[in-house]
Amino acid sequence: MLQAAEPALPRENDLSQEIADAIAAQERGYYLPDEDERLREVYARYLAVRGTLWEMVLALKPHVYGGPDEKEQRQVFGLSFCAAAMLVRCGSFIVNLAHARPVLWKKLDEAEPRYGLERKNFTRLYRSTSSLRWMWVYTEAIRYYESNREEIQEALISGGMASAAEWLSAEEPFFEKNRSSLIRRRLSYRLHSIVRRHTSGYKKVMFQIFRMGGSVIAELKQPFKKQVLRKRVTSEVLAEVKRHLRAGDVIVTRHEDALSNLFLPGYWPHAAYYIGDAIERDHLGIEPTDANNGRISVLEAKKDGVLYRTLEETLAVDAFVVIRPRIKDAHLREALSRAMTHEGKLYDFVFDFRNADRLVCTEVIYRAYHGVGNFSFALSHRSGRHCLSAEDILNQGIGAALFEVVLCFGVEDEELRWGDSAQSRVLASLRKFGA
Repeated sequence: MLQAAEPALPRENDLSQEIADAIAAQERGYYLPDEDERLREVYARYLAVRGTLWEMVLALKPHVYGGPDEKEQRQVFGLSFCAAAMLVRCGSFIVNLAHARPVLWKKLDEAEPRYGLERKNFTRLYRSTSSLRWMWVYTEAIRYYESNREEIQEALISGGMASAAEWLSAEEPFFEKNRSSLIRRRLSYRLHSIVRRHTSGYKKVMFQIFRMGGSVIAELKQPFKKQVLRKRVTSEVLAEVKRHLRAGDVIVTRHEDALSNLFLPGYWPHAAYYIGDAIERDHLGIEPTDANNGRISVLEAKKDGVLYRTLEETLAVDAFVVIRPRIKDAHLREALSRAMTHEGKLYDFVFDFRNADRLVCTEVIYRAYHGVGNFSFALSHRSGRHCLSAEDILNQGIGAALFEVVLCFGVEDEELRWGDSAQSRVLASLRKFGA
């Protein structure tokens, strides 16, 4: 078990990119999607190895002082202590890295079901590394090891565990011998815990306010708009559009009478991600999912969450535009796979793009494409938050030639417009109604 865990432990020399990401994110105030992905993968791998080492420590614990064979006891102690030393070294490194960078700490504490990460996961790790009882036992183990070093090393080597003896020697420079430093760490955690409880309570209250307000606004219509029972997109328009859509297309939509139009920037308030049908996804090499249903072709975040939906539901609107990424199949496959891992998450009524545990409609597009190939979006600062509106996606995507306008409907008339004609109308809407 130790032999499998040791090579998989992340080391500082191997984390230069992740450390650079943490520094950049702290300066920026948030993680970019590609930085987020790298961090999650490393952290999830570390937690898996950590779990393996803990299992080993717990399994060996009853045998450390059991049995009459002193040599065997030293072997068991050497293996157990080596695993514990690795745990402390890696845990201390991550805690120290995050303690000086609140943005990293917050990111590690986010729930992320894609990687099996629960909310406040890192805070629990911090608490365990600051446990006085555990660290007291650990410092006593250090003293025992240093008093019996040669015997323990010899017992491991003679027992055919020379690699474990070598790993244990390599851990010696990282031993935490000063108990006062452990006490300081405990006090630091207690202070953080007090502050976090107050902050967490405030955020929960504010989120509920935004959630209730957002749910209500999503259902309301503008009082001075003429109410119609039928949306402008007809079954004939829908059938024609279906024939031209491709996986990876972004569908930006508008309800003419939605009250939310008054609170969102520009003319285009909403976006959805077209993931194609099962045949198209299979052709691209996308892993089978529950979305491999003939009618499911869109990933869209609405007040009920980030869910797979039918095109009929997405295009039950008054106006829409379809833009297509200029992208290679390998990058398109990466973007689609990324986006689809977010399915099932809750809707973010706070519109906070710094967190990835809840998403808004445009954040699905942002987290699918940013950092893939040459795709990059710049977040806008609105109402004290970093976010990306549907208008931002159109402006940045078309302006940087990352996307091409395929078609539009409902802009100035109720006709389908294609190519250059569609693009000129979309650009005109952005200029006329843009934020």
